[in-house]
Amino acid sequence: MYPEPARHVPAERAVTVHQPTPLAPATVAPAPLVPMQPGTIPSVASIVLPDGRVVTGYAINAAQPEPIAAKPPVSRAAVNVALGGVGFLAVCGGLLMLTTFIAALTALITQLITLAAVIFGGWIAVQVFSTRGHQSGTTVNIRKAIFKRNHFHS
Repeated sequence: MYPEPARHVPAERAVTVHQPTPLAPATVAPAPLVPMQPGTIPSVASIVLPDGRVVTGYAINAAQPEPIAAKPPVSRAAVNVALGGVGFLAVCGGLLMLTTFIAALTALITQLITLAAVIFGGWIAVQVFSTRGHQSGTTVNIRKAIFKRNHFHS
């Protein structure tokens, strides 16, 4: 069902082999041994493994972490000033968003009123100035003036 994979002869390429250059070992002068009396003699512990072997060695004390320095307490006045500043910024941001919302709402209402006036005015204009062929015509009374079939009668 599937074609056999084609076997290709690898192309001959120039291969450059890089050999690592060994470094001379650093010679470290041993520190002079100073005889000291140990403060305490470490205890020697022996452990018997499950297979019967005995392992003997010095017990290593776990490394104790350095004590954490006590943090200086933060004064209540500093906390209150910081919280008051955050609250003030939140109120200012809220008022800014409220005024922006009111301005956008005012603009929307103004545009809707303008759109309604244009549509209603257009409808009135079509009714007044329409040139239909039928005899009855449309009569529109506007402040005691009568427009009938493109003729003004007072």
